Amino acid sequence: MRVVIVGATGNVGTAVLRRLRDEEGVDLVGVVRQVPPPGAPAPYDRVAWHGVDVAQPSSVAALTAAFAGADAVIHLPWLLQPNHDERVMAATNIDGLKHVLAAVVAAGVPQAVVVSSVGAYSPGPKRRRVDESWPTGGLHSSHYARHKAVNERILDRFETDHPEVVVARLRPGLVMQGVVGDELRSLFMGPFIPVRWLGRVPLPIVPIPVRTVSQVVHADDLADAFARVVLRRASGAFNIATEPVIGPQDVASVLGGRWLPVRIAPIRGLVWLLWHLRLLAADPGWIDIATSVPLMSTDRAREELGWVPRKDGVEAVAEAVRGVSDRTRSAGSPHLGRTRGR
Repeated sequence: MRVVIVGATGNVGTAVLRRLRDEEGVDLVGVVRQVPPPGAPAPYDRVAWHGVDVAQPSSVAALTAAFAGADAVIHLPWLLQPNHDERVMAATNIDGLKHVLAAVVAAGVPQAVVVSSVGAYSPGPKRRRVDESWPTGGLHSSHYARHKAVNERILDRFETDHPEVVVARLRPGLVMQGVVGDELRSLFMGPFIPVRWLGRVPLPIVPIPVRTVSQVVHADDLADAFARVVLRRASGAFNIATEPVIGPQDVASVLGGRWLPVRIAPIRGLVWLLWHLRLLAADPGWIDIATSVPLMSTDRAREELGWVPRKDGVEAVAEAVRGVSDRTRSAGSPHLGRTRGR
């Protein structure tokens, strides 16, 4: 079985490589903007690499060549920065998906698996779970949610126009792993926020709005879900998240502080100001996602894929915090750099 992973050196892509690398009978192809250097360590060593920037309209021809003979294509590329220039992000996040799907058709690939997100969902409940039928209209105030919602419509149209292709979309919660801590720092905190104290110096208080209730999943568990979808040729949407649901008290506990309930507006306003002044990398849309998207039911993934997460949600958050504090990087990846810290 030949599996192509587009975006194979990113946060999720690295985990998918780890999961499929030793799967019997699976040959891996990686499509990235910058290929790993010769002699890169596992999991980059058993992969046929192609250097393609999916944001470019001319990429369709190169993607079609890379997809030749593939049994499945996993699409993962996503830009979270520069979030002051949405056009740049959209070229990868939206146009990139269009180019990949065009190449899937041109190369005759029978299966396409795309990463979506809990962020694609319209606002919903925090006290009960919703299944994959909940509307995917996103949030107008978040570029991330808007782009994910647009991609859901692209996939809807693609499924109608190309019934010969098996299409699956995975909607994970926030993806955590420690090995990409320095990437998470740069994407969400930026260069001006000190991180060495995280998890080391107890905080007196941790101000978080009450509705900041989120679901997370460790990258390795998400990678296992991707592998199961590909190997079983599953179709449709799958919510992917682990337990427990992460609330303000859990975050405060990981940071060694006491949770202080606060209103959403002051926190959002502070984040907007710091982001506007370019002192903080994260934009206020992430506050809206954390306080507005619904809690997901993962029953379908568990029942149809046999998917059972191995990593506890609180442990996954703690691992990510340690990675950010240590500024850990993935060894061998041109995207994530070399390992530092622990």
